[in-house]
Amino acid sequence: MPVRRDLRFPLPSERACDWHALGPYVTHFFNALSLLFPAGERYFIDSVRYYRDRIEDPELKKQVLGFIGQEAMHTREHIEYNETLKAAGLPAAHLEKYVVRLLDFGRRNAPHSVQLAQTVALEHYTAMLAGMLLDDETRIASGVPIYAQLWTWHALEETEHKAVSFDVWNAVMRPGLKRYLIRAAAMLQITLMFWTIVFWFHTRLLIADRHRGGHVRGIWTLMRFLFGRRGVFPTIALDWLRFFKPSFHPWDHDNRSQLARIDSVVAAVEAAGGRDKPSAVRARMMARSQKSA
Repeated sequence: MPVRRDLRFPLPSERACDWHALGPYVTHFFNALSLLFPAGERYFIDSVRYYRDRIEDPELKKQVLGFIGQEAMHTREHIEYNETLKAAGLPAAHLEKYVVRLLDFGRRNAPHSVQLAQTVALEHYTAMLAGMLLDDETRIASGVPIYAQLWTWHALEETEHKAVSFDVWNAVMRPGLKRYLIRAAAMLQITLMFWTIVFWFHTRLLIADRHRGGHVRGIWTLMRFLFGRRGVFPTIALDWLRFFKPSFHPWDHDNRSQLARIDSVVAAVEAAGGRDKPSAVRARMMARSQKSA
């Protein structure tokens, strides 16, 4: 059952460009992902909430509330994360606007069923990337523990609720070939859009931070991180293919054992000041999430 955890992460902006142990090139890969989350998480919430009243299973209704609560917290903390990128002189605000415009276009023009299918596909992406991070802690190794704690917390909660949007999809869409084809087509569309935007944002962040130097070594380190034997793409490839199996379900890959780590992560964040008085941004997000949930 997804649980809404009100954690706050005091991220130092002076380390926003090099918090990852592998250096700026890998750091900015994660930073590029963060730029997608505030608008993306709101899109997830809206697409699932639209069908909430059609859900008959009381257990799934409770899971939807937990899903909305968790995604609202992720939105709030990645807004704060992205504020650290702006404070570091990176074009975060400019890049975020593209995501907002793209998803607003989707809200206006795509049927609600397609929006939910896109959410299912994107939630599978977040689950795959979360599983990759949780399976090997060196992938999120950080010289600044609070950044690693934020990504670990986010990965654990994405794992905790990874089947909710999929279960909503199955509950409200009529079974059959059409349901499968919409889901599969959404994954192909999302794959193209997701990685195009991530690498575009990644490039823009690297250009803005080009004064750091070490470009040849940084590119080699990044290529190994993404495409090496234990890199991002080899690691998630099989899980991506499994999504196209007609009988697929997110818990076919049962990694719930990872969730035993949540309490220790929460304790570490609290020890780092993770329950300090919220900022104005956090206070606004808290009020909005409570009203919408």
